[in-house]
Amino acid sequence: MALTGAIWRTATRSGNTDCVEVADNLPGVVAVRDSKDRPGPVLTFTPQTWRTFVTRLKQS
Repeated sequence: MALTGAIWRTATRSGNTDCVEVADNLPGVVAVRDSKDRPGPVLTFTPQTWRTFVTRLKQS
């Protein structure tokens, strides 16, 4: 999957610590990567799967 045009962002609560980065500006996909290994692997999710994941994290 080509991620050309992905705009990566980190969580506002991460401060200056290493964290995951998320690109949610691409149609039909949310991409997630490790901020310490930017050229490394990227996980991709459907927007609905990502929303479910984040919702459940907030409930924990």
